[in-house]
Amino acid sequence: MSMDVGGGKGGVKADINVTPLVDVMLVLLIIMMLVAPMLQQGVSVKLPTASNTVDKPEVQGQTVVAIGRDKSMYLNAKPVQEAEMASKVNELLENAKEKIVLIKADEEVEYGAVMAAMDQLRQAGIEDIGLITERKKGAEGAGGK
Repeated sequence: MSMDVGGGKGGVKADINVTPLVDVMLVLLIIMMLVAPMLQQGVSVKLPTASNTVDKPEVQGQTVVAIGRDKSMYLNAKPVQEAEMASKVNELLENAKEKIVLIKADEEVEYGAVMAAMDQLRQAGIEDIGLITERKKGAEGAGGK
């Protein structure tokens, strides 16, 4: 087997050289892998740990209520007052077939603030409420890896 470089017969080489294309695609892939975690939206909270957590993937259409250390509330990373939480959730989920809301509260926040958020969600007609936690180091929960 020999390789035709196109110079001996006087013709131009007509084969496609894919090496530069592969190089560019690999660079773009690496850039996307580095930038994608930085684009993750949300409020920075230190989540409580639990040993019986189940790994669930984050979905683009999730509705997340975040409660900061100072009891400030956010609905999908946008600040919202506690009194208007029910109306905002109703507006957000009025056409949704599954009305599920996840609560992501800082571990330093008082229990009463989490219960107040849950009360507001119940007033909005939300029955499925989930709590987001971090997995304890070294603990194998129900969704173990």
